[in-house]
Amino acid sequence: MAQSIIDNQLLTRKGRYLAILRLGTPILIGQLGQIVVGFADTAMVGNYSTDALAAASFVNNIFNIVLLMCLGFTYGLTPLVGALFSASRNEDIGATLHRSVRLNFLFSMVLTAIMFVLYLNVDKLGQPEHLIPLIRPYYLIYMSTVAAIMLFQTFAQTSYAVNASMMPMWVVLFCNMVNIAGNYLLIRGNCGLPELGLNGAAIATFISRWLAVVIIVGFFVLSRRYRPYRATALRPRGHGYATGKILRTSLPVSLQMGLEASSFSIAAMMAGWLGHNELAAFQIFVIIGSLGFCIYYGMAAAMSVLVANASSCVDAERHMRAIAGSGYVIILVLAATASTVFLSLGTHLIGVFTDDETVIAMTASMIVPLVIYQLGDATQINFANALRGTSNVMPMMWIAFISYIVVGIPATYVMAFVFGWGIVGIALSFSVSLFLAGGLFLYSFLRTTRKPVEAA
Repeated sequence: MAQSIIDNQLLTRKGRYLAILRLGTPILIGQLGQIVVGFADTAMVGNYSTDALAAASFVNNIFNIVLLMCLGFTYGLTPLVGALFSASRNEDIGATLHRSVRLNFLFSMVLTAIMFVLYLNVDKLGQPEHLIPLIRPYYLIYMSTVAAIMLFQTFAQTSYAVNASMMPMWVVLFCNMVNIAGNYLLIRGNCGLPELGLNGAAIATFISRWLAVVIIVGFFVLSRRYRPYRATALRPRGHGYATGKILRTSLPVSLQMGLEASSFSIAAMMAGWLGHNELAAFQIFVIIGSLGFCIYYGMAAAMSVLVANASSCVDAERHMRAIAGSGYVIILVLAATASTVFLSLGTHLIGVFTDDETVIAMTASMIVPLVIYQLGDATQINFANALRGTSNVMPMMWIAFISYIVVGIPATYVMAFVFGWGIVGIALSFSVSLFLAGGLFLYSFLRTTRKPVEAA
């Protein structure tokens, strides 16, 4: 029955749009909630002090690599569970979730160990020396949330793949409110609590992320909606995908997203070489830019699930292309909307985060470069997720390596330092890597869907 329902809703253009919007809107709202937290964190920290904002910028951009690698690793689960769901293989879904929890937790421990080694050498990364005492404790608290991100996303991606995207949305929104309340109480020491400054923001994040894990696991244990998957989620008994299959699907997506984040994190390091004001401005630029990225990714994630659902349909390749095309139209509309907001309200948004006139002027100079790269970002997000839905994920890793590392990082250095464009050059350089990645992901998706999906 599930198979025929999925086929019918994907047969018409209107049906595809409605299916993507229905599944993607709760994901998008959850992503918007994350943006609100990012805005609130940056605004509260930035208004506390410019040094705190600069230190947060450095740590956040370093941990963005880990965050996106965690997300990418769990994103590899979505097409696997999506294909099982379209075939009504509930026992296999539960068993696949069980193995994913173990594998993903182990992966989070590996990432945490790597970040601890980096922590031991944080003073050797060329950042302003007076920021190091602020960076160190903030870094350690953030590091303790890596496993929480991984566990929450494992259950969230499983929920998305079985077309139940509302529950993770409500969990994210509730925990975001907890995070913002924690910021209010702990950064400046309101309501009789101690004034912890930047560390208060980190503690609030720690509490909200681990609370999200407790709540979402509780839903899987207690909710009737997830009852068909519970028996084999506790005892797989030979059902579901093997751990090796999950790893082969998850690792390339994780590396692709990690490589993309690395280019931004290394750009943040280069901004720190320019000075602490430039580093603070870069943090505001990234937070504002995340408004577009997160919204596009919400719809692209839904489109990816439907591509995976369509993999077992008759004439699967045509269906997958049609779904990806419909998703691209929706994301282009969102990109045009985001660009309009950036151009018309950019200066007002910047003023929310700081009252430092130097930082405001620097950030304002990056608004036009931010708008320029929106089309490239929308394209690469759409077709990377379309490719993920086909389960042919190996090309994603190589495309990311070429686009973000081989081309992107040198372009950032050349534009910032060789051309002497400074912080504006850093912002402009992102268009180079994002447009290149978008073109390569589109080519790879079209190539993948020319052949039978079994051979992909």
